[in-house]
Order: sequence, then structure tokens, then C-alpha cells
Amino acid sequence: MNFLEEIFFGNPLYDWLVAAVIVVALVLSLQFVKRLLIRRLTKLAGKTAARLDDFIVDILSHTRYLFLFILALYLGLQYLELPPKPTRYITHFTIIVLLVQVALWGNRGIVLWLSDYLKRHKESDPAGATTMAVMGFIARVVLWSVLVLMILDNLGFNITALVASLGVGGIAVALAVQNILGDIFASLSIALDKPFVIGDFIIVDDILGTVEYIGLKTTRLRSLGGEQIVFSNAELLNSRIRNYKRMFERRIVFGFGIVYQTPHEKLVRIPGMIREIIETQEKTRFDRAHFKGYGDSSLDFEVVYYVLHPDYNLYMDIQQAVNLGIFQKFAQQGIDFAYPTRTIYVNRSESSSGVEADSR
Repeated sequence: MNFLEEIFFGNPLYDWLVAAVIVVALVLSLQFVKRLLIRRLTKLAGKTAARLDDFIVDILSHTRYLFLFILALYLGLQYLELPPKPTRYITHFTIIVLLVQVALWGNRGIVLWLSDYLKRHKESDPAGATTMAVMGFIARVVLWSVLVLMILDNLGFNITALVASLGVGGIAVALAVQNILGDIFASLSIALDKPFVIGDFIIVDDILGTVEYIGLKTTRLRSLGGEQIVFSNAELLNSRIRNYKRMFERRIVFGFGIVYQTPHEKLVRIPGMIREIIETQEKTRFDRAHFKGYGDSSLDFEVVYYVLHPDYNLYMDIQQAVNLGIFQKFAQQGIDFAYPTRTIYVNRSESSSGVEADSR
């Protein structure tokens, strides 16, 4: 009997050798087709401005060599006559590898699309970019969850009973990780409701900073001092948040006092002076200026105006110009600013009929 005709696992050795040659030939062929296809698509993608063809090239380049080998092995084994049980196992294993490879392609596609969206919209639409970052994570979780269910179904598990049992066990798991789940649901609330987005300047209680990162569990601020401040999402939403990026204009209230010796006619002209000084500044809207009341050592005025832009540095430049204008105008009109004073009356003797005042 010829050695090549000896039977191994129900097939002659010659057939096993032929199957091995088919597997090697298929592996080399599939690898060659992959490289050729990627090279052709890369040249085509370089001639167009569309992003879809770039995505396809990147996704195909992430095809695993193990997947090509398993596919070639499965096709090569079709040449042989194997018992039903091994054939069933090989088929299940090949389907699982195929599902994993499809999931890897899908995951890569989601990552590429999300990265491209964030790159193009992070500056123009930070709210949308924040939402898409969270939705991208959810899409990947759904993708891999579906993959696991399909693999279990392929292996013969009862998916309906499994999902029902997971629902009961999920209650216990949810109770154990309720803090983590609270942060995750809070991140979804941030993504959908958008109380703030990346790049916004916010104040949380007495902590202020620029939103630098919004994750599934934490949100991170970059403070004015330079350090990074980390909040859990649930804690953040339970706090009062002031979002200065959403401010359209600033309402400015400030006051000053003048001495009691100021004549009445000058006192009457002061609100008009203040109005004139403020209205000469660009991007301002005057509201009011009033003689507010009598202080301990000054006649007090209160002024209200609006800066028609939220920028803090612009507000400080305008306020500085207003202060300098008031100082100059009062100097020209001979109006003195008040400062804390105290008047003491001293009775030198009981027989003295006059009272001498010492003021300082």
C-alpha cells in the first residue's frame, strides 16, 4: 500500500497534503488581494476629497492576518470528508472569527468617524462634539454586546433565557455599582442637555475653570491657577453651575463716594458726567447713575451699565477707562472723592461756653 494512501482521520494522507497546499495558497492569495485592494483604494482616495474612501482603506488595513488564515483553513478543509461533529465545531469557530472581524471593522469605523467629527466640529460646535463623544462610546458598547449575543447564539445558547437571567442579575450588579452607573447616566445627561461643553468657562460652587474633558465618569476643569480639577459627573450635576461662556453681556454695578462739602450744583451734575463718560466707551450700554444715599463719611453714588460682550478682559479695560475718566472729570470740576473721616468734639471745661471741634 502506498504511504500517501494511508488513512488519517478518515482521509488519505494525499488528501491532507492537498488540503494543506490549498490552505497555504489561499492564505497567500488572500493576503495578496488585501494588499492589492488597499493599494488601489489608496491611490483612488488620494484623488478625491471625500472621507469615505479614506475610511474604507483604513478599515480594510485593520483586517487581521489570523482572520485570513482561519478563513483559508476553513475553505481548505472543505476538500476533506470529516465527521459531522468536527465539521460542526470548525464551522462554529469560523463563524465566530468572522463575527469578531466584522466587529473590529465596525469598531474601527466608529472610531474613525468619531475622530473626524470631533476634529471638524470641536471648535465650531463643541456641544455637538461632546454629545458625539458619548454616543460613540454607546455605539461601541452596543456593537460588542450584539457580537457577544450572536456568538452565544451560534454556540447554541438560548439567548432569550440568557437575557432574562441577565436582567435579574443586572439588578444586583446595578446596586453594587450604583455610584459608577450614576456618573455614567450623568454623563449622558450632560451630553444630551448640554449645561456646558468643552471649552466653556464655568464656576461650580466656589471652584472655577475651563472645561477640558467630559468623560463617562468624570469631568475635568483647568483652573486659572493651571491645575486640573476633577469632578465626578453625578456630583457636578448636583451642584449649581454658572456658565460664563453662555453670557451675552455683563451687568456692571459699581459705586463711589464724594465729600459732604460738595456744593449742590456739582452734586446734581454728577449723574450726567458719569453717563457721558460711559457712553463714550465702545460696546457699552448705560443704565443708570444715582445719588444713592448718605454714608458715614461720604455722599454715595451707584452706577449701573452693561458691557455688550462677555469677555472679562474687555470688561476690565472698559472699567479702567471709566474709572480714569471719572477721576479726570472730577479733578477738572473740583469734586473730591471721600475717604473715611471722624469728627471729635471736645469740651475743654465745664465753664467754657464755646465748643472746639477737631476734625481728622
